[in-house]
Amino acid sequence: MAKLNAADIQGFAMRGYTFPVARFVLMGIANAEGGRALLLRILDQVTTAERWDVKPDSTLNIAFTYAGLVRMGLPDATLLSFPVEFVQGMKARAPILEDSGNSAPERWDAVWRDSQVHVWVAIYGESLDVLARRCATLRQFLQETGGARILYEQDASALPDANGGYSTKEHFGYTDGFGNPDFEGADRKSQPGQGKLTADGKWVPLATGEFLLGYPDEAGEIPAGPVPHLLAKSGTFMVYRKLHQNVATFRHYLDEHGSRYAGGKEKLAAKFVGRWRDGTPLLLSPDKEDPAIVTNPARSTNFTYGEDSGGSRCPIGAHMRRVNPRDAFGFGGALINRRRIMRRGLPYGVYTPPDQPANDADEHGVIFIVLNASISRQFEFVQQQWIQYGNDSHQGSDRDPLMGAHNGQGKFMIQGDTNASNPPYMCTALPSFVETRGGDYFFMPSLTALRLIATNSVDPR
Repeated sequence: MAKLNAADIQGFAMRGYTFPVARFVLMGIANAEGGRALLLRILDQVTTAERWDVKPDSTLNIAFTYAGLVRMGLPDATLLSFPVEFVQGMKARAPILEDSGNSAPERWDAVWRDSQVHVWVAIYGESLDVLARRCATLRQFLQETGGARILYEQDASALPDANGGYSTKEHFGYTDGFGNPDFEGADRKSQPGQGKLTADGKWVPLATGEFLLGYPDEAGEIPAGPVPHLLAKSGTFMVYRKLHQNVATFRHYLDEHGSRYAGGKEKLAAKFVGRWRDGTPLLLSPDKEDPAIVTNPARSTNFTYGEDSGGSRCPIGAHMRRVNPRDAFGFGGALINRRRIMRRGLPYGVYTPPDQPANDADEHGVIFIVLNASISRQFEFVQQQWIQYGNDSHQGSDRDPLMGAHNGQGKFMIQGDTNASNPPYMCTALPSFVETRGGDYFFMPSLTALRLIATNSVDPR
């Protein structure tokens, strides 16, 4: 098992912080000297992956686009060693990601469409007051060093619950946050269903190199990364996407088709995702929500699709079954292990309760973040082949019912059985429920690498 130096790894790469509020500060670097001065000031503010005896009230992490690393003055030999998808960035990769129509880059938010984002600083906190304090410190560093200017600040927040607190739901009403993969060296409790399947049906953590550079991956190889090795080791690549949710369209579609589907509206919603809206997996409870399963870590992600090969419980094209097929493609799940992604994110925008009229034009959605060792092999493959196509799932050209770019022409087959409340049903004329509003690819270096960059000491020889 890989031995990790938690003090040298950015905490965001290893754990979800579970804070209710966050601010993502997008910046442009003025020049290399100023950028390095700013990074030197930020260094001791960066949250590492070290174990918390007492949870802090906030965290700070930092990552760079390729253009940002160019502006920081990294040597040409180092810049040339980065993977091509990272060099090109998300906007140039839009055709691969199926970011077209309303998701096309020319329709993205101005900061992603017209500006050149160099640096991403994420501040998570327990309250808005804490966020304000940490952001004030960051602005002070910017003023003192003149190293960068803020292009945009994206706020995000967990949605409110009925008791005045925060929930784990997103704007469509689904409970989120299940199923992040376990990997070797991660300092957290292992949960059945979150790693990889063994030949005897047990779950074990994935190889560290699927998520952190510098360590063996599932192929037993060190993943491709920049030179020198010290710059890459314990770093990772990050995908940041702002995903707008058409809440009114989604609710209208569920109302319309839920009245025709014998299972009813809530069961139809569950068939879209593969989980009931409270998080209960359809595989384990096909007819109703079951809080006892959701709250039990030994059960909530502990299932396979082999016993439901026909999709009568969880449709073969359901969102959850597409993005993490587990054993659905055979070979004991071995085909899946190199396509896993680590997810982070929070909703943004104003919440519209279910009993209030929603408007697609309102600013609301999810800041969706992926961490992986290879953007092309992991995130881009999942986005292109499993969300925007259906061949691997034997669904032809059908897209993910929730995340696919349907543009009013999509369809989604819900398999059924002889139970009157679980008949087959074809969802037709699917609109696009989710649209991309911008984003980019980032490199999140280790603490050692950040110091190398800040002191202009990156030497590719």
